[in-house]
Amino acid sequence: MTLALGHITFDCDHASTLAAFYSQLLDKPVDPEASEYFATIGKYGSDGPALMFIKVPDKNPGKNVLHIDFHSAQWRDYIERAISLGGKHIGDFDEYGQQWATLADPEGNLFDIGKD
Repeated sequence: MTLALGHITFDCDHASTLAAFYSQLLDKPVDPEASEYFATIGKYGSDGPALMFIKVPDKNPGKNVLHIDFHSAQWRDYIERAISLGGKHIGDFDEYGQQWATLADPEGNLFDIGKD
């Protein structure tokens, strides 16, 4: 018996808008059934877990305890891309032999983009 990771889910105010941000950042299309209440990226034929966005009436306040870490050799370019898409640059870090930047998406969810 195995357990597989199916989705990484974002509770959000505007599902299709937040999905569009990550779609453009990752250069992957939003799946066809997207609405203001529910959207996914990579649900069909993806090489990793799908991102799922669900409109909820009561997001948890404060810092999210789980976040996504992206990485690329062109990490600085992706940081600028995220900012141009409406993300916010929170800070740069260089710890434990790793370099990364923490950002927030348009709804304030934190994520990191690190150097390969």
